[in-house]
Amino acid sequence: MNKEQLYQALDYVNHSREKRKEMAQLVSDNPNLVLPLLQIAFEDKDIKSSKACWVIEFTAKENLSYIFPYLDVFTSNIGILKRDSSVRPMAKVCEYLVTTYFKKAKNEVQNQLNEDHLEKIASTCFDWLIGEHKVAAQAYSMTCLLLLGRKFDWIHPELKMVLEQNYNTGSVAYQARARMTLAKIR
Repeated sequence: MNKEQLYQALDYVNHSREKRKEMAQLVSDNPNLVLPLLQIAFEDKDIKSSKACWVIEFTAKENLSYIFPYLDVFTSNIGILKRDSSVRPMAKVCEYLVTTYFKKAKNEVQNQLNEDHLEKIASTCFDWLIGEHKVAAQAYSMTCLLLLGRKFDWIHPELKMVLEQNYNTGSVAYQARARMTLAKIR
């Protein structure tokens, strides 16, 4: 399957877990499709970009290592995404990467993610946190930033300031996650 065929196949992906999982299985069976899928995902003006992001999230959940060869592409482009339907799944992929990176047990993510990747994820997560995004992407961003603050000293003070500034205007779900995050920072 080439990029054009993959692009056409995304027509059959919808919000159902079944369809997203089905396409993710196709990608898992053909890891060579990850790069073209990322390319489609980062064509943010195209409605199919969101569908590609959904599939990347499902693929990463089962086979996070399939993203490793493309971490430069992933981290360099996640910040261009503007659609909530694209940002949420990519924020979740960031959460998968960062939570695995900070596990105590040695793992391959620790070898694959370099400082530049982590800084780009941190920067993008701050953008998602302060931008007009839905609470799910903001919650995933809070988790990433809380953990990344273990590596980068500047993150926790900035995160604390942002959460405190936005607390009163945030939704109930935002406030709940912010309280939890702030408690862990203190």
